[in-house]
Formats: sequence, C-alpha cells, structure tokens
Amino acid sequence: MNNIVFIVGSPSRGSRLTGVLQYMEERLLQKGAKVDWIQVCELPAEDLIHAKWDSPAIEACNALVEKADAVIAASPVYKATYSGVLKTYLDLLPQKALVNKSVLPVFIGGTIAHLLSIEYGLKPTLSILGASHQMSGVYVIDSQVSRSADDKYVLDEEVRQRLDKAVDNLILP
Repeated sequence: MNNIVFIVGSPSRGSRLTGVLQYMEERLLQKGAKVDWIQVCELPAEDLIHAKWDSPAIEACNALVEKADAVIAASPVYKATYSGVLKTYLDLLPQKALVNKSVLPVFIGGTIAHLLSIEYGLKPTLSILGASHQMSGVYVIDSQVSRSADDKYVLDEEVRQRLDKAVDNLILP
C-alpha cells in the first residue's frame, strides 16, 4: 500500500490550495493509497514557534511522515517563496525525515512569475531533510481554481491533467 502524507503550509483551510489537494486526495484514494493530512495551521502555534520537538502534536505529525512512502509538500506562494507556516513545521522534522521517500511539491500563487519558487525556495530545504527523490513540482495559478455556486472547487482541465500525471508518478508500483 502507498502511504501518502500531505504537509499543508496554508494559513487557511478554505483556500484554493485546499481544492487542489482535495482533487489529488480523491485521485490517490481511487488508486488505493492511504492518505493522511498535516494541516500545519492547526498545530499548536507555541509548539511551532518555540520549536518544541517533544510536543505530542509535533511527534504525532512526525510519525505520520516517518511511516509515509511519499510526501506532498503544499504551500501558497508569499513573497516569492513558500509560506512561513510550512517552514515552521519543516524545521521540526528530524534531519533525515525524507530519506527514501518521494516528495512532490504543490504550490499555488497569483502569477506564473513565481513558478521557480519550488526549485529555488523549497527544494533546497527538502534536500537537507534527505529527500533524494524530489519530483517535478506542480505550480497552479490562483485563477485556475474557482468555486462553483454550490461552494465546490473547480479546477481548469489543464491543471487536472498535470495533477493526474503527478499522482500517477507518485504512486509506487
């Protein structure tokens, strides 16, 4: 079985990034994967800011990462890089937490101008954490995700195709 964990660095659960990740989760579940979520914004802020390595909440999340076959690191782009919310949690992962795991970055931003934020912002940090199999990231522009009248997320066809390909590449045989 493929154990996948989403590490979500958005300060809001109701963002467009949530719609992108829910789509991916649905596809992963259809392929028989087990999916867990780490919503960093829901972790105790004091534990994150004061780097409380021994916090039960942080230890529980780190255990999810440890047992995962693959990690999806997701963030909105702020100031040309991933969110500080995501960084606070990544700083609390053990030094080689991502060894022997596939890691797929998924970012969303207001403009294509920040496309390289995955390569120059996140990937060096993932390397320090031992991620030897970093997949090509998926960058989505805000305008490619909308909400329908019934408050569901609607993704452009081109985005769905790229996400489908990323999910296919993420699932281990």
